[in-house]
Amino acid sequence: QVQLVESGGGLVQPGGSLRLSCAASGFAFSRNYMRWVRQAPGKGPEWVSIINTSGGSTSYADSVKGRFTISRDNAKNMLYLQMNNLKPEDTALYYCASGPSGGSRGQGTQVTVSS
Repeated sequence: QVQLVESGGGLVQPGGSLRLSCAASGFAFSRNYMRWVRQAPGKGPEWVSIINTSGGSTSYADSVKGRFTISRDNAKNMLYLQMNNLKPEDTALYYCASGPSGGSRGQGTQVTVSS
């Protein structure tokens, strides 16, 4: 069955960095667009970033552009999100999901940005 398992979240001070990972299994990872989505407490899901099958094309929400970088390793079935210059408003549960919309998703990893 499809499995997406995120890791790498934690507590970080404003201005800090984290690298999230998403381990995928049970489907043709290399043939799927992949995306990161986040959900802050009391708010709806917010699309963060998407990457195409080869990794050669990416897109970002305006709120994270220039600070976050999405990447993938198809040989390892891994998706990543490098997050730099983190801000308190980045605090959320981050999860990876397959496809440009809908699809399967993981349980998420919590990112908390606070001093």
